[in-house]
Amino acid sequence: MTADPGEGPHVRQLLGAYVLDALTVRETRAVSRHLLACDGCTADYVEVAEAVALLALLSEEDLLE
Repeated sequence: MTADPGEGPHVRQLLGAYVLDALTVRETRAVSRHLLACDGCTADYVEVAEAVALLALLSEEDLLE
């Protein structure tokens, strides 16, 4: 997990990999637990998940334009 100065450990830098299911089992568990207790990271998770969902709607041609 990453740390934000003065705020304790947070998981913001891991959220993209978490949404894409690219973390280890241990990291996934740690992020999941953290999201249950941290409203800030949960809000960031929702934003990342929405962005990933929107990107999935684009075709390869859309990305090349």
